[in-house]
Amino acid sequence: MGSASHIGADKLPPSLDDLAALAEAERSRLMPALGRFLDGVPIRVEEFPDEEVQTTMGLESPFDLLGLYQGGSITAEEAGFTGTMPAMIFLYRRPLLDYWCENAEPLGRLVRHVLIHEIGHHFGLSDEDMERIEAATD
Repeated sequence: MGSASHIGADKLPPSLDDLAALAEAERSRLMPALGRFLDGVPIRVEEFPDEEVQTTMGLESPFDLLGLYQGGSITAEEAGFTGTMPAMIFLYRRPLLDYWCENAEPLGRLVRHVLIHEIGHHFGLSDEDMERIEAATD
């Protein structure tokens, strides 16, 4: 091989499907702690947040958002509220990979962190609760 060859040159970044599979594996790890909130909530992996999300969230760059919980909540459903959008968690591949490359954190841990925080912020978990859940699943 010539001088252009180097370690990792044949490696490709995780695809949308790869990241979706990783997210499902991390969901399984979180089920004991967050099952009530995660059960039946689809996880959708997209390249970036769409323009509507970027505008609504006031993002300066599509790289500013790693994930987003959208839609109704189990607490609203239990209270009998209707007309809410179905719950869904979005993970954004390119911002996640960018963060991953810059911070040298294991990708699974990063995805787990984003899932915990999207659920946690949506359901009003404290920062201490989320830190405890993260520590317990490491």
